[in-house]
Amino acid sequence: MTPDNLPPLREVIAAHELRAKKSLGQNFLLDLNLTGRIARTAGSLEDHTIIEVGPGPGGLTRALLAEGARKVIAIERDERCLAALADIAAAYPGRLEVIDADALKTDMAALAGGGPTRIVANLPYNIATVLLVGWLQTEPWPPWYDSLTLMFQKEVADRIVAEPGSKSYGRLAVLAQWRTKAYKAFDVDRAAFTPPPKVTSSIVHLLPRAAPLAPAAPKALEKVVAAAFGQRRKMIRASLKTLGLNTPALIEAAGLRPEERAERLSIEEFCALARAYEAMKAA
Repeated sequence: MTPDNLPPLREVIAAHELRAKKSLGQNFLLDLNLTGRIARTAGSLEDHTIIEVGPGPGGLTRALLAEGARKVIAIERDERCLAALADIAAAYPGRLEVIDADALKTDMAALAGGGPTRIVANLPYNIATVLLVGWLQTEPWPPWYDSLTLMFQKEVADRIVAEPGSKSYGRLAVLAQWRTKAYKAFDVDRAAFTPPPKVTSSIVHLLPRAAPLAPAAPKALEKVVAAAFGQRRKMIRASLKTLGLNTPALIEAAGLRPEERAERLSIEEFCALARAYEAMKAA
């Protein structure tokens, strides 16, 4: 038995006949030392509600509870996992609530109930980016959560923390770093999962900024960033044409040079573009 008097995860998976489903983007974490490290990366969990997406058989769930989370709300759409999670709930009376739902259709802020909340998850790979962008576009800002501690494929993690001028710098870096301080905590070897994914994974920790790096409307910023990186090898005088505005006037209003390329622009410069875009749309 393990320190929480629950069976090892391999036994849990065997007992409940759980096989990771590719269609759900599942890869189960079995190493409880590793899940403990992920939980600790999120900081102090005491007095916090933790929202976890895609707990599967509950390896990270157990670590979050063992590390002292006041309450864990685990959102799981795979009914096969619910019995294993019910066993964990019985071992930690009153501290684990399992929501049988699709995370993409769940109002997590309402679930959190207004108290201090952190989001900690080994995200299903097929919805990870969509969930992150949704959390980054939360209104009002600062958001209802204190931090995000999330697992992604390493390639996606590198894109979230990338600096201007690097190959990985793009839409995710701008959206994430505009409103949060994002850093990569550590990589996770493929062998830590069952089944092992084809790629290395990484833990990313994001702390919301009290105010964004520069003023901009989220939807306008998303629009200009998507246009600029849609043709990232082209100069912005070409890539921004897809916005359907007077491109030279837009670039001039933002105080930029038409020969610039998206990957060289700072987040503040993208915000200037977003403000100019909004002003021209309103005119």
